[in-house]
Amino acid sequence: MYNSKLKDDFTDKLFEAILLLESEEECYQFFEDICTVSELKSIAQRLEVAKMLAEENTYTDIASETGASTATISRVKRCLNYGADGYKLILEKLKKENKK
Repeated sequence: MYNSKLKDDFTDKLFEAILLLESEEECYQFFEDICTVSELKSIAQRLEVAKMLAEENTYTDIASETGASTATISRVKRCLNYGADGYKLILEKLKKENKK
């Protein structure tokens, strides 16, 4: 069982709901309702920043391509280095998926 500061019944139910989504279209429907456009764009931007950091792009290149601030890039880098390994987990899964 994963131990996290985020863990509670509401978060468990949210993640259970997300795991029930079966297509990209269903994801768009759900996340459009549950998040603001800004929240969703920020999450998507952070994932792209993580990908670019893992590929060893410079802060300048990342900021230019994603529009992320250096503060956001630093925060994502800190998570990559000292976080719960969530970015690493999903980046590996995405890499494997793209090789298919």
